[in-house]
Amino acid sequence: MNSIAGGGTLLTFPALVGLGISPIVANATSTVALWPAAVSSMIGYRDELEGALPWAGAFALPSLLGGAVGALLLLHTPPHRFAVLVPWLVLGATALFIAQGPIMRALRRRQARAAGASLPNAENDATLTATLPPLSILFYQFLVSIYGGYFGAGVGILMLAALGFMGLTNIHRMNGLKNWGGLCMNAVAALLFGFSRLVSWPVALSMAVGAVVGGYTGSRVAQRVGQRGVRLAIIVIGLGSGIVMLVGELRP
Repeated sequence: MNSIAGGGTLLTFPALVGLGISPIVANATSTVALWPAAVSSMIGYRDELEGALPWAGAFALPSLLGGAVGALLLLHTPPHRFAVLVPWLVLGATALFIAQGPIMRALRRRQARAAGASLPNAENDATLTATLPPLSILFYQFLVSIYGGYFGAGVGILMLAALGFMGLTNIHRMNGLKNWGGLCMNAVAALLFGFSRLVSWPVALSMAVGAVVGGYTGSRVAQRVGQRGVRLAIIVIGLGSGIVMLVGELRP
């Protein structure tokens, strides 16, 4: 799930709480356990980042800083408070991703009418990612990374939506950049959680084994299916996860 669209936390967090682990320990343990999946997923997506190094390099700093801020906020927040906001954030991000496709198609049609022609998708993506991204998306990445370090469910959908609105159309390159940003923000969050003594290490190490296998497998499988299928998977995962979490919060 994290390789293709994010949302792995929506499985690991409630599973750990169901085992009797306190919410804040479950959140920290989940972050540490899933970080190796980000590494293995990046290995699977390495080919998609060729030619996008300016964007990948620029994403690192706001991702690291935001992840640190979010993790520190979590360490000073009662777990039940952030749990109330998570369903709405996931559903909102999914709605944005659903709207992104029609909006981008309308913008490209208008640009084509004005310029007389439009670049092919692959050439358009290569042109965009060959130069540094605008400061606006780096600031957005910083804000998203704060949320990612704080809890992280749906953070991949937030990044994918922003990349789409910036003009990227290749879902696999977008996933590569998304996974790189997640790798950076979760690295610093996992480090802070590790030093805070909130992590249940036996549980985290056991989960990490599955995370490594799943991260690499998911990244390779995602690149062998059509982009429409991957987009549909993102929407289904986002809506399903958000609704499940919302029902859980509203249940007396």
